[in-house]
Amino acid sequence: PRSDCIAAEQLCLLDSNCNATYRILENCALAKTRFLPLDHDSRVRCLNAELDLGNSSLLHCKCHRRMKRQEHCLRVFWTVHTSVTDGYFNLETSPYENPANEEHWKTDYNELAAQLSGRDCSQLAGDATNPCLKATHICNLSKKCVRLRTDYASICTKGAGSEDMCDRRKCHRGLRNFFEKVPEDFTRRILFCPCQDELCGERRRKTIVPDCSFQYNTKPNCLWLLDSCLEDHICKSRLADFQQNCQPADMSPDGCSQHNHAACLQAYMGMIGTPMTPNYISNSSVEVSLWCTCESSGNQKEKCDQILGMFESNKCL
Repeated sequence: PRSDCIAAEQLCLLDSNCNATYRILENCALAKTRFLPLDHDSRVRCLNAELDLGNSSLLHCKCHRRMKRQEHCLRVFWTVHTSVTDGYFNLETSPYENPANEEHWKTDYNELAAQLSGRDCSQLAGDATNPCLKATHICNLSKKCVRLRTDYASICTKGAGSEDMCDRRKCHRGLRNFFEKVPEDFTRRILFCPCQDELCGERRRKTIVPDCSFQYNTKPNCLWLLDSCLEDHICKSRLADFQQNCQPADMSPDGCSQHNHAACLQAYMGMIGTPMTPNYISNSSVEVSLWCTCESSGNQKEKCDQILGMFESNKCL
């Protein structure tokens, strides 16, 4: 497998040529994050530095969604890929290793599900009609799943609906923790449980505690949402991953240009807990959206619609 970017950075810093080139790229990346306009010469210097890395392992390194020091790894990735971000938001290069190459852990999901159906509890009578309730009951039987779910639920409901509003950053971190650390067998079933009625649909929509993680008092403009995402290494990386894996294609049977619907759903889950957190729009449909609007976008209306359309009318998703 390709080296991760932290290891690649350490190797580069030991080599004087690579080290010097990398320092130039760090300054280029810093100017970008501070929105300092670069003059022509500086832009050329940045581009040349990126080309100088040529076939160094730095240019081909990747990160993992579940690695420790993920933010450091992503910072290295975007430092050596500064030119990718010149397009306003066409981040076609995902910093994440293909999910197929990530280790898959064995989970005891089926074992717990069997255990659950063996119990004759009156509280489980609703499970047959409410798959979302069943998924939650199974999560409650896994120590890790129930601990991390309780964590984010308590953070995200604290202060929700009151004047002092919840701590959205902490809520987002709790959600990311849940989706990164709990095996996908559990998280996917909780988030994508198939519903037949509105009661189930409401439970599904409220999975991410939308009052805190998703909604603001007024809908911001989608371009503002995008800007706050691009300033954040994790959000920018998840967006790049989402754009790569959920690129719609009309001719493809599953609607995805990568022909990998599972990878798209995984990338969608990665967006939860970022400034661009998506969610279901109602209790009675599986349509999803961002909490933002394109009204009063002026001459950037088309770009704004494009951002919203990635979620609202994406065949692949």
